[in-house]
Amino acid sequence: MIITRRHLPRRLFLKGMGAAIALPALDAMTPAFAASPLGLGGKPTRLAFTYVPNGVTMANWTPCGEGPGFEFSRILKPLEPFREETLVLSGLAHRNGAALGDGAGDHARAAASFLTGVHPRKTAGADIQNGISVDQIAARQFAGETRFASLELGCDDSRTIGNCDSGYSCAYTNSLAWRGPATPMPPETNPRLVFERLFGDIDTSLPPATRARRLLYRRSILDLVTDRTSALMREVGPSDQRKLDEYLSSIREIERRIERAEKDLTGITPMIDKPSGIPVEYADYVNLMFDLQIVAFQTDSTRVVTMMMGREGSLRTYPEIGVPDPHHPLTHHRGNPEWIEKVTKVNTMHMELFGGFVRKLKETPDGDGTLLDHSILVYGSGLSDGNKHTHDDLPVLVVGRGGDLRLGRHVVYPKDTPMTNLYLTLLDRMGVRAEQIGDSTGEIEHLTGV
Repeated sequence: MIITRRHLPRRLFLKGMGAAIALPALDAMTPAFAASPLGLGGKPTRLAFTYVPNGVTMANWTPCGEGPGFEFSRILKPLEPFREETLVLSGLAHRNGAALGDGAGDHARAAASFLTGVHPRKTAGADIQNGISVDQIAARQFAGETRFASLELGCDDSRTIGNCDSGYSCAYTNSLAWRGPATPMPPETNPRLVFERLFGDIDTSLPPATRARRLLYRRSILDLVTDRTSALMREVGPSDQRKLDEYLSSIREIERRIERAEKDLTGITPMIDKPSGIPVEYADYVNLMFDLQIVAFQTDSTRVVTMMMGREGSLRTYPEIGVPDPHHPLTHHRGNPEWIEKVTKVNTMHMELFGGFVRKLKETPDGDGTLLDHSILVYGSGLSDGNKHTHDDLPVLVVGRGGDLRLGRHVVYPKDTPMTNLYLTLLDRMGVRAEQIGDSTGEIEHLTGV
């Protein structure tokens, strides 16, 4: 690490044995930013996709009214404090998520087409075929500017082989990101391994038992860079010292939460091996994954993240909110009011957790603004009505001021407007040129301008 009293390089790491901690933007880096297109006045835009499985109860999702005066629905209510940073979009569709002669398998097609706009080949074998996802198009452009081209995260068990939905491979139900038509990028579901990827050099190819033994004896990742941290603190001003202290404290807190999760065996069936680092409570699990995203964005370790709050067809239960029933079967409610209410509770909980993510991004300084000012967040599902398995009028939100969008509105598009038109437009606002994504027909209207 080289430190001068004039300015610090943007790509500065606190390095120790087995650790490499990237730093957030500091005032002392201003000269370095000023000489770069990624200066404090022109921060890079981050792109994050958050996926919820099994559709939503659309009657409790769709807002009343259009334009800036819309009324937040029950499910969207947790985002009301962020009205001026939120776009609710209705009418968008994924035609290629529908059967198109292939019969059952809507859950697999919903996840597989969500970011690709492509109708996946129906197979449970090795001959999977999909398309390149929008996140990976962006990741290719930024790959040389960040440590990681992209991060793929998940909060549900994940596998890529076998039959997971009516003859469709598990690769479809469990993966949002596709590097190529036959190359899914399964999400990492263990927060510890995400943490180690961002800040350590643990060998993830080792057997879990071996990794667990090693982790028992390792020190905190911050303890490995104590000397470097002390030296840096002496070289920067009071404002940067506060930023560093807050940032390093957040890393320490994430680490402690992971350690607590590793020790907490409450509610785990003894016959099942609990992966280390995964909290028992779902909310703790999701919040931890969101916080890891924030740190990754804060340090510009990556600018592209996808996260599945649950795999498509998820059977997760939510007893903490009074829903002990598996999620997917509940969505086949056949009009049962009690089941609809339970699904709505799950949908609302997901939104509350996402709202917490939005709030933290808004509270995290980033150059001359906040991370939310320099991010585009897309939240949604590849199904609208989970009972009918519909792929039109999908639930989708765009949150964040990245891309200079016209926010604070509910926009209703003509029926069957391709969702991929939205993606094409968002990429354009990030400076990423793409001629076509899946079934896109051109950029979407009414997102920019007066």
